Amino acid sequence: MKMTRNSRMQSLILATTISIGLCFTSPVFAQQDVRDVGTFILDLNGKGLISLGTLGGSVTKVYDINDVGQVVGISTTATGERHAFITGPNGAGMTDLGTLGGPYSIATSINNAGQVVGEAYLDVPGRTHAFITGPNGVGMTDLGPQGEFWSSATGINNAGQVAGNRNPYDPYDFRDHPFITGPNGVGMTDLGPLGRVSADATGINDAGQVVGTSDTAAGDQHAFITGPNGVGMTDLGTLGGVNSFAAGINDAGQVVGASTTATGGMHAFITGPNGVGMTDLGPLEANKSYANSINDAGEVVGAFATATSGMHAFITGPNGVGMTDLNSLVELPAGTFISQAIGINNAGQVLIVTSTLVPEPETYALMLAGLGLIGFVAWRQKSENRIFTILFPEN
Repeated sequence: MKMTRNSRMQSLILATTISIGLCFTSPVFAQQDVRDVGTFILDLNGKGLISLGTLGGSVTKVYDINDVGQVVGISTTATGERHAFITGPNGAGMTDLGTLGGPYSIATSINNAGQVVGEAYLDVPGRTHAFITGPNGVGMTDLGPQGEFWSSATGINNAGQVAGNRNPYDPYDFRDHPFITGPNGVGMTDLGPLGRVSADATGINDAGQVVGTSDTAAGDQHAFITGPNGVGMTDLGTLGGVNSFAAGINDAGQVVGASTTATGGMHAFITGPNGVGMTDLGPLEANKSYANSINDAGEVVGAFATATSGMHAFITGPNGVGMTDLNSLVELPAGTFISQAIGINNAGQVLIVTSTLVPEPETYALMLAGLGLIGFVAWRQKSENRIFTILFPEN
């Protein structure tokens, strides 16, 4: 089955981050299991936490938020299927977006008109296609390409231009290519990789600049940015390590994501406008962090590793200045903490995941330590975390 996103890239990240996790896990954390317990909008303008529900099942995962607070993601239904959803403004209500004929869909991005993109199973076994909806999630249109096994939409801008990925070969081939469409999802242009055979788009801004991660000629993975309307592809480099991964972009062309460092860490980064220069945002603890999202003021959200309780969500000030643990800004029930910040809009609303710690065997916790560091792929890169699904199907 062709799963969502690029198996090859996630396998590389999984191997890298599990090894990193093994290096920093403390004896205290080794006895803990981090369990997600809720998804919320955190309103930084005094409105507090807004709880998001489900489609009748037990699990909701969130992926994006627009400037009026409409949230999209995936939720289990009362019958156990996983369907894409959209909420109303400020997270109110949850509407099932349906599928393209199969049992599964996921919503990965939303623009300010409420147009939603993602991917959904067709009624043809083994085939998954990118989709776009009309304003406020009305109607689901197959973006194709027809006859291909797999495509996935990962970002949409306010003109309705869609960025995503497609595989023109077969469901077991790793040669994924990023694409961009015209307004309202019309047409599909292949963007190609930086140097070898594969690349993945993760976001798009209103100028049509696309960001993502690509193979390089040397065989590494590097973040990239394109020019307006997807023209050209520029390697963003790294923070001194081997690999880097782009997760999001704002309308000034500031890019955020994560990069390995010369000392073996993984750090969140921000660039200047149009992807120029890569600045290390640094972690607050444990030498591990990643950025998931950026708004037009340059406020960045993501997560960093702690020595004792897994991942904690962070937020920065404008242009990435100052990294603050989001847990210091809100009161939560005892034993609960904000583990992930998934997205941030221009109204100062942050999509968050809350978690709790429970006793767990050491080896399982060590694996979770590594898995936590693929958050920027599993969350902001707009695609269902296949590795998590395979390892923990009950979730």
